[in-house]
This record gives sequence, C-alpha cells and structure tokens, in this order.
Amino acid sequence: MPVQFKHTDASAFAPFTRTRPVESIRTGILTIREKWALIGQEGEIDPLELPGIMEGAGPQRLENITDVVRLNAWSIVQDIHLLQKHMDRQPLPVSNRYTHPQDIYIEKGAVVEHCIINASEGPVYIGKDALVMEGSLIRGPVAICNNAVVKMGTKLYAGTTIGPYCTAGGEIKNSILSAYSNKAHDGYLGDSILGEWCNLGAGTSNSNIKNTGGNVRLNLGNREIDAGIKFGLLMGDYSRAAINTSFNTGTVVGVCCNVFTNGLTPKYIPDFSWGCTGATRYELPKAFGDIGNWKAFKGQAITEAEKEILIQLYKA
Repeated sequence: MPVQFKHTDASAFAPFTRTRPVESIRTGILTIREKWALIGQEGEIDPLELPGIMEGAGPQRLENITDVVRLNAWSIVQDIHLLQKHMDRQPLPVSNRYTHPQDIYIEKGAVVEHCIINASEGPVYIGKDALVMEGSLIRGPVAICNNAVVKMGTKLYAGTTIGPYCTAGGEIKNSILSAYSNKAHDGYLGDSILGEWCNLGAGTSNSNIKNTGGNVRLNLGNREIDAGIKFGLLMGDYSRAAINTSFNTGTVVGVCCNVFTNGLTPKYIPDFSWGCTGATRYELPKAFGDIGNWKAFKGQAITEAEKEILIQLYKA
C-alpha cells in the first residue's frame, strides 16, 4: 500500500512546492516520501515530520524551508541508519585517505579514488554509481547520492547533500542539490538549496551571512520568514544562473528563471524571470525548449505532466 500524506499548507516551503508536493523535498540522503516508504508505516503521514531512526533520536518537525537546511546533517545520519540493511557496501578503496573509516559507506558501483574523507564528526555516504574524482576533500556528515559526480578538487563540508545525478564542484557547505542539478565549477555555495534541474554557471557564489551580522530574512513570495544568522540561496526547479553570478545573502529565486545581472542579485527573483527583476518574462515555448536541452544532457526529456504544471504556474 503506497504511503498516504496528509494535506498541509506548504507555502512556507516555496519555491519548491510550487512545482511538486512537500514530501518530494530531499533532506539528508532521501526525500521525505522515500524515508516513510522505507519505514513502511501505513495510514496517513504528516509530510512535515522527519522520522528519527536511531534509538532515542525522536522525530523532527519542519516548520519552514530553513529547517530543511538546518536539519540536513541530522537527516544524513538518520538516513544512513535507515538504509543500512539495504546497502550493498564495497570495501574502502585503498588509494584514499580516511579518518573514522567505520563511518564511511561506499556502495558498490561507486568510483572513489585519491580523495581525503574525514568522518570523525559525522558519516559519509557515497551511493551506487557515483563518481568522486581525485583530490576531493570530504568532511562528514555528507551524502553523495546515486549517479552523482563530484569533480576534481571539490571541497564538501558537513551538512551537504549532492543529490542523484547531480554534478558538484568548488566549495559547498551545508547545502542540498536536490536532483539532476549542477554546481560543477569553482565558487562557493553555503547554507542553500538548489531545486531539481538547476545549473550554476562557472564562478557563481552566494553570500550566507550579512555584513552587519544580523538575521537574514527570506521572501518566499507570499510571506517573509526569519532564517537566522546564516542563510544563502533558495533556487526553484528549472532555474539557472550565468557565469560569475553573485547571489545576495538570503536570495530566493523562483521557478524556471534565467538569472544574469551585474553586481549582487536582488533578494527576490520572481518565477519565469529572464534576468533578475521579473520585468522580462521567460516565455513558455522557449522555457520548454531550454528545459528539454538541459534534460537531454542527462538522457531525459521534459514530460507533458511537467509542462502542465509550468503552464498553470505561468498563468497564475
């Protein structure tokens, strides 16, 4: 029997819930839906509750999108315990250098050579058919999901998830690449979430702390929330940024945007923006064509269901 989720107000999880349900959000290794499916619990489930798998851990509740980032390191630990009986682990390759090897989980099919992996402060998970290129530095808790690529010399800090079929490069800290997205080159991504089918151009970086040291406010389109002292970038599904884009502290990019500008971006970029202000819209036929081009890089095509979701969002 498939997992059934209760209806809930998901507006605090924008921009991601404009294109998909809240239970599709990835935190840790798995999406919320995947966590509960593996547990096998029946009946209606609150999608804002994350299961605590380790003895004494207890569940955690998501109040808004900032909690997804705040709890990502915790979620990686819980998901490893949930997945352990399903893993097909391989022996740790001898060319790497390890600290706390007992907390490093590399599934069969993954290629990981000539890297430094430190699990002294949290586990490291590398999924099936992932490729972690030489010179990468990984400090757990970190999750690199199935079929992801981590490019040479990448630095991954605690709380980072590289989702399925994502490509990662540069410096990434406490951030989530949801699935099929790319931050493939040098530049910094911190305390941030990229949705699905996103791309950051070479040299792109984000700020995650204000020069004043004050709290960061996030504009989710229909509400503002306090994100605490540190928060970086939220980028909705199908959005992309040009090379050397500089994202302001607490920037929210909507769905299906093509971001380019001089200097720092504005802190809110509406859905279907061509540029940064929303003054010029990304016309749907071109958007569909461009999404199709990006999907082709990973052997996929835009579906009619995806088009319909975007059409309804565009009209709204």
